[in-house]
Amino acid sequence: MRTALTIARRELGGYFATPVAWVFIVIFLLLQGALTFNLGQFFDRNQADLAPFFEFLPWVFVLLVPAITMRLWAEERRLGTIELLLTLPVGRGAAVVGKFLAAWVFCAIALALTFPFVITVNLLGSPDNGVIAAGYVGALLLAGAFLAIGAAISALTKNQVIAFVLSVAVCFLFAASSFPLVTDFLGRNAPVLVGIAGRLSVFARFDTFTRGVIEARDVIFFASFIGFWLFVNTLVVELRKAD
Repeated sequence: MRTALTIARRELGGYFATPVAWVFIVIFLLLQGALTFNLGQFFDRNQADLAPFFEFLPWVFVLLVPAITMRLWAEERRLGTIELLLTLPVGRGAAVVGKFLAAWVFCAIALALTFPFVITVNLLGSPDNGVIAAGYVGALLLAGAFLAIGAAISALTKNQVIAFVLSVAVCFLFAASSFPLVTDFLGRNAPVLVGIAGRLSVFARFDTFTRGVIEARDVIFFASFIGFWLFVNTLVVELRKAD
């Protein structure tokens, strides 16, 4: 675990060593603010809550989280530094977990910088801050799920653009799997998959958190989901270490 934390610190420092991290954070905050206050009609609703914020947040994650993960392994493979990393006395799993943790902490920092939204809603009314806190917990878990997907896909290719596009597509599939359009299609063509699609929907699980409910089964789902994709990531790195 110590090795993974060392790699995580190195990777996290790498994010802020370039303007990319700051550009991402600014875009994230501006986009989330525009969606919440404009499309979400934050002030017109006359309700002291962050429902519009959490309504649009998953879609922002679908688009922006892959931008964080696309370089995790693709850049190492393109520059040829992955061979150096894998020859160091660190396990494949530690390297995978370390890179993932760095990306997750970076997402947590971006989420923490949305604190003005919480302050604003408390100044305008008396919101249930317990519900807001639960929503943030769900948001962090959702970000972790998308990060794990993106990291695994990044290990498949040297091209960051390909990694980004594929990650967005896969994240969208898991996000939309419980939508009526998808379930109706599956109901007509593959009824046996309807239940599976609903259970694998990360949006449906996230929605529970936004209602202020933190259930053990949802936390276990996200932990298992992240663990599965980290395992896939480790497997891909091992299989493609000679590429």
